[in-house]
Amino acid sequence: MKYALPVAMLALITGSAIAAPATYNVDPAHTYPSFAADHMGGLSVWRGKFDKSSGTIVFDKDKASGTVDITIDAASIDFGLAKLNEHARSPEIFDVAQFPTATFKGTLTNFKDGAPTEVDGQFTLHGVTKPLKLTINQFKCMLNPMIKKEVCGADASATFNRSDFGVSYGDKYGFKQDVKLQIQIEAIRAS
Repeated sequence: MKYALPVAMLALITGSAIAAPATYNVDPAHTYPSFAADHMGGLSVWRGKFDKSSGTIVFDKDKASGTVDITIDAASIDFGLAKLNEHARSPEIFDVAQFPTATFKGTLTNFKDGAPTEVDGQFTLHGVTKPLKLTINQFKCMLNPMIKKEVCGADASATFNRSDFGVSYGDKYGFKQDVKLQIQIEAIRAS
């Protein structure tokens, strides 16, 4: 009987620890922020990606809440064409010397069946910060059998007007300014 209270307290503490928010570190080897942008007013669509990203996601399934904090290395842009990559890094487009990162900070929202379906956030690109809502098309958390840790992953998307962020190169040639984002992300639960 003298152990009943300590055991009950341990169960209470353990139970609340399980229900607490968990932090997940973005896995750059399984995260792929990509985009599609117009070339010459409908002549073609150029697709690219960013090779370096980092950040954290805090997720509390029980309380249907969480936050996202992501940083992208703007110089890691990759269209698959070296000359275009260099032009995109130049002051004429992203000016990565002056604006080396893009960031997204947001709140997980609109939970359905324990999973978020949107992220309401602030996107900073080229030194300009504007609201941006990501749609979460797919979301799942599971124990990764290879690394034996819990991981959460998502497929998210959004569209924004790049000229709103001061990246309007090509507008005088008729380039449409809308950019479609497609972001595949996986994050590993911190120990």
